Amino acid sequence: MNRHGFSIVELIVVITVMSALLLLGIINFNGTQANARDSERKADIESITSYLETYYKSGNDDSTSFGIYPSTDLIGNETTFFRDFDTNTIKSPSLTSSSLIDATNNIQTIAGILPQPTIDQYVYQPIATDGSLCDDSLTQECRKFNLYYRLEVDNSVNIVTSKNQ
Repeated sequence: MNRHGFSIVELIVVITVMSALLLLGIINFNGTQANARDSERKADIESITSYLETYYKSGNDDSTSFGIYPSTDLIGNETTFFRDFDTNTIKSPSLTSSSLIDATNNIQTIAGILPQPTIDQYVYQPIATDGSLCDDSLTQECRKFNLYYRLEVDNSVNIVTSKNQ
């Protein structure tokens, strides 16, 4: 007897193997995308840090004082504070609007920062000479800063501190 075609068992085995391989491919692809977004977050933070350090060294076009960082009034006014600022720098990989927000408390530890950074937000915390949060008051000089961000792959919160501590 000549047999043409495949038996049902052979078809089920092939479909099962192909499904397993497809599932592994999808899982690996999603992990790769998350790693790419985390790399973009790290690059964004490096760019923001670079802008802040440049501001510390040379101020902005309207500034006559040097050696300070912008206070919390930086948020929403980045183009005023930084020369040649690219607004895409402060956009999280998954958002189209600004992701830079300011800290609202004086605690400078990762666990105590409010609001907690999410994968869609970077938290900027300017710190005054006395160690308190440097708000938009003109009487305070911001002498250092912390930038907080969260990675998507391992959900860890990371901190970048100013070079001039």
